Amino acid sequence: MSATLIAPSVLAADFGNLQRDIEMVNASQADWFHIDIMDGVFVPNISYGMPVLKAIKKSATKPLDVHLMIVDPDRYIDTFAGLGADVLTVHYEACTHLHRTLQAIKQAGMKAGVALNPHTPITVLESIITELDLVCLMSVNPGFGGQKFIETTFEKTNQLRQLVAQKNAQVLIEIDGGVTSNNALELKNAGADVLVAGSFVFGAADPTNTIKDLKTLTK
Repeated sequence: MSATLIAPSVLAADFGNLQRDIEMVNASQADWFHIDIMDGVFVPNISYGMPVLKAIKKSATKPLDVHLMIVDPDRYIDTFAGLGADVLTVHYEACTHLHRTLQAIKQAGMKAGVALNPHTPITVLESIITELDLVCLMSVNPGFGGQKFIETTFEKTNQLRQLVAQKNAQVLIEIDGGVTSNNALELKNAGADVLVAGSFVFGAADPTNTIKDLKTLTK
């Protein structure tokens, strides 16, 4: 099994020192920047929008993994492509015509991801798994950083890994929420390819070392 990708979640960064935090991630062993876009409608919180993403892109030297927690994401696909998103993930629960949305993401030159809320079963992906580049399993209820990890995520990750194998799909499994050094290895063993870590990284006394520890644990 290959080493797990680590994607620090910029939502937990210090926005008064955003440049410093971006440069820290650039210089660290992290693989991606994970960027949450929230609209206050799909989730009960509003995060940053296009200007902040543009500023991140200007300085980031690693791929941008953009996670849309918004209603009607189709309206903004081309905008996010133009802003430099490498992976664009939409929520299953926010898409009426998921297949069409995924096609539009790919046509815009990005990798296409789908996120599932904690209560949404893996089975909803059976007919579409081969169209995906990434599945993001929410291991907390989306909307706020720093929440407690939902333990059933291990079983869900296992189920998704089985579905990917069964359909012979080329899909990365990403876990988002409550990831720490206490559960990182167990998540990798359950089948995770990408771990999103927010407050665990940015709230640490030494974020660079925390990223390094996560990488070492999940080699």
